[in-house]
Amino acid sequence: MSEYKIPTRVQKLGEDITYNQLKYHHRRVGVVKEFTFDAAHHLHAYDGKCVNLHGHTYKVIIHFSGFVNEIGIVVDFGDIKTIFKEKIESKLDHQYLNEVLPAMNTTAENMIVWIWEELEKAIAEMKNDDLRIEELTLYETPTSYAYLKREWMAD
Repeated sequence: MSEYKIPTRVQKLGEDITYNQLKYHHRRVGVVKEFTFDAAHHLHAYDGKCVNLHGHTYKVIIHFSGFVNEIGIVVDFGDIKTIFKEKIESKLDHQYLNEVLPAMNTTAENMIVWIWEELEKAIAEMKNDDLRIEELTLYETPTSYAYLKREWMAD
């Protein structure tokens, strides 16, 4: 059994590693962030129990990709969180989706396209030409979800 080692000192920028070593590569890398929100909705022209008003805890999984910047980061997870909270959660969380979304049947299949479009607008405002959404998943229940891929959203 090997002995547990405790670092004797913390690595220091400028002494142990140089600024130009922080970016290890120039490859496209994926980063993923997950979020949840709660909302109510009902479906129109549907023959089943979802025609009635009901609620879900939705889970959104966003797959981004991009090239690392000069310090080795594709996108700051905090920036992704800010975008999601401002552009998606603030509009949908604890809301009646039929009232706050554009005119549509509030199916996961329709909602996910709206979420993608809103996220893409926010990314464009970031002025990071390399960053893009690769895949988006919207869970309506723990076992039922819709998903999109970047190539499917191409015009």
